[in-house]
Amino acid sequence: MMPCYRCGARQNDPVRGPSPWKRGVRSGELVLVCPDCQREHDWTSDLDRCPSCGSTSLTRALGETTCKTCGTVAASGEGRGEPMHESAPGLSDEVAAALERAFHRREP
Repeated sequence: MMPCYRCGARQNDPVRGPSPWKRGVRSGELVLVCPDCQREHDWTSDLDRCPSCGSTSLTRALGETTCKTCGTVAASGEGRGEPMHESAPGLSDEVAAALERAFHRREP
């Protein structure tokens, strides 16, 4: 388990219900914030913001930062002062067509 990025405290075994710990992205990395630091500091001011909508509701997974508010995505290497980008329209269709061409077997 990763510690709180502000004080270094580690999470205990969770109790039933939602966790009081909060997640965010800071300098392009996923961070946790303990309940004490949430009460004592304006912890959201330290978090990265989505350049499209300004939200701090970001998540990191598989090398990408995604805004949970508007859906803007940043690939690996972005999100550290570089603008995030929205998914290219039609990209999934292009990938599907390329896969079909590559793996489509023609009958003799």
